[in-house]
Amino acid sequence: MQSRPWYQLSPEEALKVLGVDAGRGLATIEARRRLEEKGPNQLQARPGVPPYRLFLSQFQDLMVLVLLAATAVSAFLGEVADAITIVAIVIINAILGFIQEYRAERSLEALKEMAAPEARVRRDGEIRRVPAREIVPGDILLLESGDRVAADALVLTGSNLQADEAALTGESTPVPKAPGALAGEVALGDRRNMVHQGTVITGGRGVAVVVATGMATEFGKIAGLLQEVEAEETPLQKRLAALGRWLVLACLVICIAVVVAGTLRGEDLYGMFLAGVSLAVAAIPEGLPAIVTVCLALGVQKMVQRQAIIRKLPAVETLGCATVICSDKTGTLTRNQMTVRRVWVGGRSLQVSGTGYNPRGEYQEKGRRAAVTGDLKMLLTIAAQCNNAQLQKAGLTIGGWLRGGGGKRDKGEKKGGGIFGKLFDGRDGGEWTISGDPTEGALLVAAAKGGLWRERLEREEPRLAEIPFDSDRKRMSVICRVGKGLRAYVKGAPDVIFDLCDTILLDGQVVPLDAARRREIQEENEAMAGRALRVLAVAYRDLEPGTDLQAAAVEKNLVLVGLIGMIDPPRTEAAAAIQVCRQAGIKVVMITGDHQVTARAVARELGMPAAEGEVLNGQQLEAMDDADLARMAPGVNVYARVAPHHKLRLVRALKASGHIVAMTGDGVNDAPAIKEADIGIAMGQSGTDVTREAAAMILADDNFATIVAAIEEGRGIYDNIRKFIRYLLSCNIGEVMTMFVAVISGLPLPLLPIQILWMNLVTDGLPAMALGIDNKEPGLMKRPPHPPGESVFARGLGKAMAFLGLQIGLATLGVFILGLYLGDGDLITARTLAFTTLVMAQLFAVFECRSEHLSPFAVGYFSNPYLVMAVAASLAMQLLVLYLPPLQVVFKTVPLNLFHWGVILLAAGWRTLLGGVNYYLVAQVRRLVWER
Repeated sequence: MQSRPWYQLSPEEALKVLGVDAGRGLATIEARRRLEEKGPNQLQARPGVPPYRLFLSQFQDLMVLVLLAATAVSAFLGEVADAITIVAIVIINAILGFIQEYRAERSLEALKEMAAPEARVRRDGEIRRVPAREIVPGDILLLESGDRVAADALVLTGSNLQADEAALTGESTPVPKAPGALAGEVALGDRRNMVHQGTVITGGRGVAVVVATGMATEFGKIAGLLQEVEAEETPLQKRLAALGRWLVLACLVICIAVVVAGTLRGEDLYGMFLAGVSLAVAAIPEGLPAIVTVCLALGVQKMVQRQAIIRKLPAVETLGCATVICSDKTGTLTRNQMTVRRVWVGGRSLQVSGTGYNPRGEYQEKGRRAAVTGDLKMLLTIAAQCNNAQLQKAGLTIGGWLRGGGGKRDKGEKKGGGIFGKLFDGRDGGEWTISGDPTEGALLVAAAKGGLWRERLEREEPRLAEIPFDSDRKRMSVICRVGKGLRAYVKGAPDVIFDLCDTILLDGQVVPLDAARRREIQEENEAMAGRALRVLAVAYRDLEPGTDLQAAAVEKNLVLVGLIGMIDPPRTEAAAAIQVCRQAGIKVVMITGDHQVTARAVARELGMPAAEGEVLNGQQLEAMDDADLARMAPGVNVYARVAPHHKLRLVRALKASGHIVAMTGDGVNDAPAIKEADIGIAMGQSGTDVTREAAAMILADDNFATIVAAIEEGRGIYDNIRKFIRYLLSCNIGEVMTMFVAVISGLPLPLLPIQILWMNLVTDGLPAMALGIDNKEPGLMKRPPHPPGESVFARGLGKAMAFLGLQIGLATLGVFILGLYLGDGDLITARTLAFTTLVMAQLFAVFECRSEHLSPFAVGYFSNPYLVMAVAASLAMQLLVLYLPPLQVVFKTVPLNLFHWGVILLAAGWRTLLGGVNYYLVAQVRRLVWER
């Protein structure tokens, strides 16, 4: 029985535990037995919710139940058309919710698809290709460049074996793999003797023995984490649920109060019941869920224009209240393109401009351009020649162009002419890419910035032999013909190269590498490492004729040329976006699989100061319990060397401390945390299918700055939702006030149920939808996020709604009473007056609801043309109801004269009239003060 972790075992111990001979592999019969015992090498999903149950669950929401009750009321009152309309709204919402949940369930299916379809194994002493699902513990895997690893395995032998584990660990560079037991607890990203399912072999070849399959692999553990994550309601869903509960309670109280008051007064019980039902209809904003859905859908369209793709509608509003963004470093905050930033050569330290794989840049010393000659030219020659990567653009490799006959330098090439000039100035389009190891790609780009292209150098100095890099030697050498002689170019880890050098190139002269010079170079190496640069040393040696071209004979008595420092640079736009987040009260947290020094340096460049106590690593996280982590998490900016389950714990800790958490990422390792977060954000270009399916939002341009744009849109959308909730409920309060006071006062019903439904579903609906696409207020990103747990009525919204609704109700009731008095009890005319007054008061009120801080005159009555058109359309429909005979019969109305309209406009628009006078007087006072 295996007691220690596999990475702590030597190859011999692992083979013994697994009962397999590496030379012959498993017998076919034994492999079948183990397959039956362990199960297929695939990810197991817990039974999913059947589609029909997913669909039915959409009708369990309390607000939906309220709408269904409104449907029953409308049907009871004989308003079949209104009942059909409400049912249509409910079904549309249910379909949208079903689609969202069904797509979310695909995240595990996408994870399954990342498994390798086939693998090469050794069985019965023969090499065979078998389906990946039939791989079992003990199988001997044969690995080479380009293979996707089929299962977790311990490396038995390796030659320059490297694996890209970015999708699993977040580490941005390929990881060397070699056999040999590791001591103690070792983080996932440091297990150099293991290869993992779903990762890709980027170089070399090797043999490994499978130690875990299916759900026991690191991939499987992530799949398990995804299954553990339970869906939570978004803040908007919680607020709407609370609103639904409030409305249900209000409806019951109103109905009971009216029925009781009326019967105690001696009114007919059936008549009072109808009055109570009418009040319930008035209290329920039937169009609210439809308007919320439309508002969110329009917000989705706006975000698409800003490169943010929303997969789950409620996530639009959730963005607006995000308080923390947890961002993966590699590819999100950084470019995921290794770039040479600094070189030390000839006793000088030079900076290198430019970022990514675009070879546009220059070498600078103390702010001035440095000529690429002498020692620097030798350093760049070694960087280009001791290299197997390829630099290409728009599908055209430089080598391919040269082989096509363009070997001679084009005229004016240095000035931007010729093929290289076209590549530089982008006239041929396309992006620069690297084929091969990212570190070697960075060296190629650095050489190209100095005008040295490997393909051209190889024509001048043909390569004769290569001594490849491996994790034991930590260096690579190539032997080239230079003139009539041979020269070895060597690059590798500084400590290794230093020991092989006894001289150094300074100002074109080879001089002894004495103790003082060694100390100076070592200090420069440490300074570069302190800036989180990955440092390589380069050297050369002119070989004597007849030298054996083997490592032992070539790699000695080298001439040290210099040091090259590189890093995966931060995105320039990410730093600006982080500053905007600070102004908006949003904390940005970097989570990475890289080392602490690298994480701290990148954080510093991004404007995220990370002192010693503000950086935690995976081992420290492992030592904390959940309570300690929840207490510390709000004060930490950077987490380094973390494993996938650490990211999930961090998101949970931040949520436990009251934050609304957005989590970004691109790799499989990010998927559980993305699914757990309040708003999961995946990369559209570099992200895996797993991550995209688990996310609520996808960045089409992989740009962190796009998140800030999406948050701004989300805040604007939340403001608009508050606007139309204020508008709808103020109007409904006015309707309830009108009906309630009339009933308890012994007056006839001022409104008929069909008139109430007309206002709620049509007259209110169009302006409310126009509010949903209203313009964003200035300074939106300079105010803090609204508290996650705040009520929909918070920040005075409830009082404002009650006050506005009370005024609308009293004005309508006053006009109704006046209509009864002037018309000698003509109930139809009085009701028509009350009906129209209520409509007009709502149309005036919609402009007041555009801002919680500014008057309609300050905002501008015509700044939202959609609202103007919506109000005009609502007014036109109301006029049709008043003056079109067939509709007069349906809605029980009569035509109104000019006197009637004068009364209506004065009662409905007195607040607007006073507001306009006040705005004008204040503006005049300000003008006079300014002139003086």
